[in-house]
Amino acid sequence: MPPTVLLAEDDRAIRHALERALALEGYRVTAVADGVEALAQAHRNPPDVLVLDVMMPGIDGLQVCRVLRAEGDRTPILMLTALVETADRIAGLDAGADDYVVKPFDVEEVFARLRALLRRTGAETAPPVPPVPPAPPEPPRQSPERYVEAAGLRMDPQARRVWRGARELELTRTEFELLELLVRNAGIVLDHSTIYDRIWGYDFGPGSKNLAVYVGYLRRKLDQPGAPQLIHTVRGVGYVLRED
Repeated sequence: MPPTVLLAEDDRAIRHALERALALEGYRVTAVADGVEALAQAHRNPPDVLVLDVMMPGIDGLQVCRVLRAEGDRTPILMLTALVETADRIAGLDAGADDYVVKPFDVEEVFARLRALLRRTGAETAPPVPPVPPAPPEPPRQSPERYVEAAGLRMDPQARRVWRGARELELTRTEFELLELLVRNAGIVLDHSTIYDRIWGYDFGPGSKNLAVYVGYLRRKLDQPGAPQLIHTVRGVGYVLRED
C-alpha cells in the first residue's frame, strides 16, 4: 500500500496544489486547513507521515507537534514554513519536528524529504524513485521533431534535457516545465495566471512570490558571460522568452 500523508496547510491554493502533487506522486493524502482538524485526523486515522504548516490559525503546526509528541506519537513530521531564521527552525525541531522545508519550495524537495523520513522510520512502502534513463551521448539528428528550439536553447522533452549552445543545464522538474512553457511560446508574453495554471495547476494569486523565485532560479542557470538574457519581465503582466 502507498504511504499515507496528513497535510495541514491553511493557504487554500498551496494546500490544493500540494495535495494534487502528492497524489500524483502516489501518496494517499488527507488535507486539512488547520491544526485542530490535523490533530483530529491524526487520532482518527494515523498517517505514515505528517506535513504541517507552521503558521496556522488557532492551533499552529508547532503546537500540533508538541501535542503528538507528548502523547508518545513518533510519526515523522515535515514542517512547511516561511520563517527562515535559525531560531525559528530550532523551535520547530525542539517541538518534535523531524525536518523543514522553507517556502517557496520545490515539490521535488518535498518528495525527497518525505522519502528520507519514511526510510528513516523503516517504511518500505514509499513510492520508488523513478529510474533515470541513460543519457544518449548526443541527441540523434535524424529525429529533429523530438526537439524544441528557441532563442539559442535546445530542449528534449522526452529525456528532459536542455542545452544552451553546447552547455547542458541541470534543471529540476519544475524548472524544466517552466522553461519548456516559455520556449514553446517564445516571443509571446505569458501572464502570471497562465503560467501558474499550466505549471502548478492553480493560480496562487498576486501576492505569491513562487513564480518570481523560479524565474530567478532559471535565470541563474541560463546566464553565461557575454550572452544575452533570455527571460524578460514584462512589469505587471508576466514573462517572455526572447534573445535580445
